[in-house]
Amino acid sequence: MPVLLTNRQRRFPVDEARLTGLARACLAHLDLSAATLSVLLVNDPAMRALNRRHRGVSRTTDVLSFPQYEGRPETQTPGGPAPELGDVVISVERARAQAKGAGVTPEAELALLLVHGVLHLIGHDHERGPRAAARMAEAERDLLEKLGIRTSGLVSRAAGDAA
Repeated sequence: MPVLLTNRQRRFPVDEARLTGLARACLAHLDLSAATLSVLLVNDPAMRALNRRHRGVSRTTDVLSFPQYEGRPETQTPGGPAPELGDVVISVERARAQAKGAGVTPEAELALLLVHGVLHLIGHDHERGPRAAARMAEAERDLLEKLGIRTSGLVSRAAGDAA
């Protein structure tokens, strides 16, 4: 399960080995151990540029996902190449600010953003309506628990903010 992590920001230290290990564990829990995942860590200006280019929104965001497939990729064909799941881009700057606001460690917030991004790669989308949001919130909680990460999910936080 190749996880390719690239850290293009240098302002904040990140335990890249730990985040890579979490990404591998995340894929294993989703029965996607053979898949290739790319994780890119950036600063807010880079994230703002990506968000503007790909979503038409001229502000920074915490995580963006760029799937290689619609929905969940098929499992690996015997003897064939590992499926490429896609790319998860995380703003480390935004993660640190959100961690402070949520009362969690920056490491826990980075793990949460990774989980959230991977779930988007396999077809979850909380913006498709309340039922889709509930399914994604449940998937976040389940995966965070399996990974031993103690924080509420992003979808749950957003629902709490909206209430």
